[in-house]
Amino acid sequence: MAGEDDVPVAKAQNTLQTLDRGLQALTLVSHQSAGISIAELAEQLSVHRAIAYRLVTTLEAHGLITRGAKGTLHLGAGLLVLASRFEPQFRTVAQPTLQALANETRAAAFISVPQGDECVAVMVAEPEGGLLRVTYRVGSRHPLVLGAAGIAILAGRPERSNDPDSVRQARADGFSVTQGQLQRGAIGIACPLHHLGQPTLGFEASLGVVTVGEADIPQLTAAVTTFAQRLKMLLRVTE
Repeated sequence: MAGEDDVPVAKAQNTLQTLDRGLQALTLVSHQSAGISIAELAEQLSVHRAIAYRLVTTLEAHGLITRGAKGTLHLGAGLLVLASRFEPQFRTVAQPTLQALANETRAAAFISVPQGDECVAVMVAEPEGGLLRVTYRVGSRHPLVLGAAGIAILAGRPERSNDPDSVRQARADGFSVTQGQLQRGAIGIACPLHHLGQPTLGFEASLGVVTVGEADIPQLTAAVTTFAQRLKMLLRVTE
């Protein structure tokens, strides 16, 4: 008899149903800071409670989910181990692309991620053999609603009624352009590396450049969007 995972390739589109449900369960749990019950998880997954229970038990055995005192589900510490192993791999893949973007645009290139309501630069590359006229370092942070990097991250999320016009415009364009928001004379351009609430990187992030003074904005924008697509292909990000 066919098992739960033995779904036809055409129907499952080359995915394993149980694994897919398990990953969906992790995503749903991650969105509930106060935790979620197995019954609620089963309802959101549209599966029988017994199936949800088996999914949770399996994820719990691997440390990816933990249960609180009242049985509510939370993300487990096992995810921190995976994240710590992922970071050096991500840097190995992303750093050459980031450096190439900096060299081509003669601007500081960056990858930023959200932390609460702030945007934080986690990787920065400076153009080789040139004089950099803007200060942008790893750990630089600013509000998500200011600066190209943060606006691009917000533009990669599903639309909200209170989205600023800058985020709506960036979502329509596929990139964000800001001038003088974080530093006088600075021009920032960024693209989201995730797509409308589907962070297939495993997290939300943006790729961009920042420079000071006169700049060919269309040329910089073309370079950023091209390199963003290149990086997403390297990371096997699909939209």
